[in-house]
Amino acid sequence: MKIVVLDKCTVTNGDVDLSPIEKFGQVEYYDILPKDEIIRVLQGADAVICNKAVIDREIIDKTQLKFIGLFATGYNIIDIDYAKEKGIPVCNVPGYSTDSVAQLTISLLLELAGKTSRYSSMVADGGWMKNGKVEYFKYPITEISGKTIGIYGLGAIGSAVAKIALALGMRVIAYSRTPKEADGVEFVTEKELFERSDFLSIHCPLTDETASRVNERTLSLMKPTAFIINTARGGVIDEEALAEALNSGGIAGAALDVLTAEPMAEDCPLRNARNCIITPHIGWGSLDARNRLISMVCHNLQAFISGEPINVVNG
Repeated sequence: MKIVVLDKCTVTNGDVDLSPIEKFGQVEYYDILPKDEIIRVLQGADAVICNKAVIDREIIDKTQLKFIGLFATGYNIIDIDYAKEKGIPVCNVPGYSTDSVAQLTISLLLELAGKTSRYSSMVADGGWMKNGKVEYFKYPITEISGKTIGIYGLGAIGSAVAKIALALGMRVIAYSRTPKEADGVEFVTEKELFERSDFLSIHCPLTDETASRVNERTLSLMKPTAFIINTARGGVIDEEALAEALNSGGIAGAALDVLTAEPMAEDCPLRNARNCIITPHIGWGSLDARNRLISMVCHNLQAFISGEPINVVNG
């Protein structure tokens, strides 16, 4: 079996071993490629495994793929319906990054509340030495104990964030499309979630229903002291509306690990927005998570070869 691995540089810089994939066949590795090159390198390939590359109808039609694997949980980069029509299973890797993404979510929350990096930069720039004093209250610090965190989507990652938030003394409310119960979590309507949250953390998948769910209308429901955190998918947020809310003081700040267009476009409205922290989609990327990822990708390949594919998102 010929296996083509795309986007290698987005999974490892040499710190994670991809060689376990090689026991399943002849493997060719490539970094990020334009579409025409993806079509070229996929000629004769039975399987492709990718992280960022878009595998659309045209690529499927111009290749002979029998398996599409992901170095990811999300699968919006794949035309899963057309792949199903062609009998090609698309297999993702659920759950591998739950702890890693939850950790980054809380890290971003603490940065929004404590302004640690801003005060660190002040010291590095000599601000603590000027006139023998520092502007101690230049960046307002917020205690999180007793504050309300709203979680939009209480799946595995949202549940992990809720558990940590409870341990930090926060009140946890959540909105989920499927009714459920969770210790210490109060389930509320979507409107209540936006209205009551001091910190609103997004953990839902990107679907037709959730696209631009954070928009001018829902942002207008929020407290001017509230913060938004998004470690899910950028398309859940209307970026123009969020930039306007930040710049006008409609909300206090935002921390985003995901954007609608990745890498960030030069004209992204959030690029210079007020009190907006942006990281380059690194929540999933801890060394521990990426090692789990490779192991699970290999399990997906083994199951496909055995005739019983697992983690099929278009079954």
